[in-house]
Order: sequence, then structure tokens, then C-alpha cells
Amino acid sequence: MGTIHELASITSKGQITLPKSIRQLLGVGAGDKVAFELDGSRVVVSRAGEQPHTDPAIVGFLTLLEQDIRSGRHLGTLPEGLAQSMLAAADASPMEDEIEGDVAL
Repeated sequence: MGTIHELASITSKGQITLPKSIRQLLGVGAGDKVAFELDGSRVVVSRAGEQPHTDPAIVGFLTLLEQDIRSGRHLGTLPEGLAQSMLAAADASPMEDEIEGDVAL
């Protein structure tokens, strides 16, 4: 992928809006998290990874689920209609897709 150069203004509250082309390439939208890494005088923005759950109930449930999956217990296939609707709802746009809108390169 080539270099993309975009500008963003900083508000009086220290906030910026990520340009649309950057959001699309990172695959992020409203409510998603991004990470900032300072590399010398450059700031690298990336999509934030999933944070581990700290809620004991969720951790306990995920532990039991993992044990069932590893042992092959309580597993079955999804109904075909459900699997198809999940695939259709998944937003898995390949990075090769065209960027919508105007982009200054």
C-alpha cells in the first residue's frame, strides 16, 4: 500500500477527527478504539486490539466455553440459515476495495 497523507485539525479540547480514508483503511468506525504509538517525532495510529475481559463472570463463562470447545463437548453445527445470515452481516471488506469519496494522495 502506498503512502497516504491526510491533515486533521486539533480542536480546543485536543481532539481530532480521523480522515475518512484513514478510518476506512483501518476498518474503524463510531465506537471503535484506536491506539497511538509515538515513534520518535512520528505518531502511528492503529486499530486497537481487543482488551481482555476483567469481569469475573465473563472470565468464568469464557473459561468454561474454552474447556467445552477443547474437549469437543456441547458442540454442534449452526443452522444453515443462521450461518448464511451471519456471513452476510459480517463487514469483511478486503483492503483491496476501492476507497469511497475524495482522497488526496
